[in-house]
Amino acid sequence: MSNDLAWILNDALKVPEARHAILLSADGILRAHSDGISRDEADRQAAALSGLQSISRSTAEFIGDSESPWRQTLVEFGNGFIFLVAAGPGAYLAVSATQNVDMEIITFRMQQLVRQLGKELTSPPRRNADHSV
Repeated sequence: MSNDLAWILNDALKVPEARHAILLSADGILRAHSDGISRDEADRQAAALSGLQSISRSTAEFIGDSESPWRQTLVEFGNGFIFLVAAGPGAYLAVSATQNVDMEIITFRMQQLVRQLGKELTSPPRRNADHSV
């Protein structure tokens, strides 16, 4: 995995009290990580956060609309938070932060990054190669 998108994820860490950021696929594959987290730890977290997203999505019926699209999950711990948001088709952005983070600022910044990531993750459609001899 190249970590070409780390520069975008590092922008999330400009919010005071933000710690780490990772971009993952729906199946738990790490796509990119910020500089402050090791590749091994980011891989482990990507797998776990994929499961968390899946569980969150499966509880849509609890709000009375099982077809409602999942948008984000917030997990609060004694010493911090994990923010997990949709970042495009089959991609999710996760940011961890201390308990002192301004939740409004970090979620706003994450939405800005999602828009930026959408542009970076979009590639032009493939054209069929002419294989005639």
